Amino acid sequence: MSAIVFDHVIKRFGDFEALGGVSFTVEQGDFFALLGPNGAGKTTLISILGGLTQASSGAVKVMGHDVAGDYRAARRAVGIVPQELVFDPFFTVRETLQFQSGYFGLKDNGAWIDEILENLGLTAKANTNMRALSGGMKRRVMVAQALVHRPPVIVLDEPTAGVDVELRQTLWAFIQRLNKDGHTIVLTTHYLEEAEALCNRIAMLKQGRLIALEEKNALMNRGKARSLTLRLRPAELPAALQPLLVAERDGHFELKLSEPDALTDILLALRAAGISVRDIEVAKPDLEDIFVSMMRDAPQGA
Repeated sequence: MSAIVFDHVIKRFGDFEALGGVSFTVEQGDFFALLGPNGAGKTTLISILGGLTQASSGAVKVMGHDVAGDYRAARRAVGIVPQELVFDPFFTVRETLQFQSGYFGLKDNGAWIDEILENLGLTAKANTNMRALSGGMKRRVMVAQALVHRPPVIVLDEPTAGVDVELRQTLWAFIQRLNKDGHTIVLTTHYLEEAEALCNRIAMLKQGRLIALEEKNALMNRGKARSLTLRLRPAELPAALQPLLVAERDGHFELKLSEPDALTDILLALRAAGISVRDIEVAKPDLEDIFVSMMRDAPQGA
């Protein structure tokens, strides 16, 4: 059984189609990235998953439970950290989590609440009123609320937007631990280095349509090829290597490197021409390079 199933999900707001038939699955145990520019439909898709809005057509299931037809079980199966800071200004941090536990019918949840507070750096703020917290601390409480009922599926919608480095490190250490314990994680973020470091599968949306769905390693092999930058003595490139030349700047020759094994042939060609290598650097495209390339190349409305 898949953790999440989106089956041809369409969402319209009047004449505007925010989602145009999105279909994909997230498997149990995945650390899954859902990426796209602003307005791509990521938050709309998550809102449908969490029952905050209804799809115009299509179906969504969480751990086998339809979010519309079996909504009670679906809500219990997922914890969502929204982008917006939403809180009750009359509760302390601990009271907020106790109230959230009660919403899911959980009694004697104090030990797990204490563990969440500790892992998110909130123990010292447990008895502080929510309105007295900084924005970063409120964000931590939002994460804690999503985890309080131990959901098998955790959705993080821009969880580290505008927060400090310490929280990012603390949060990701805790979330990675939960993922290793079997929780399925879905992440949306504009910090693409986070998605590259953490996730094993990646989907990309553009204008409400799915344009990519791949294992991270497969996706990283797409798009821009590796490049090789050389400083040579003398500063000239043999004729045999001219077809590989991408750019020349200040005595640095950038060559296209189609595959790692091609490096051996390049070095042999330089040696045969009597040219020595003063410096060498191999650059591999990161997820940001691939993301920008795919968003640029995907057709409008694709």
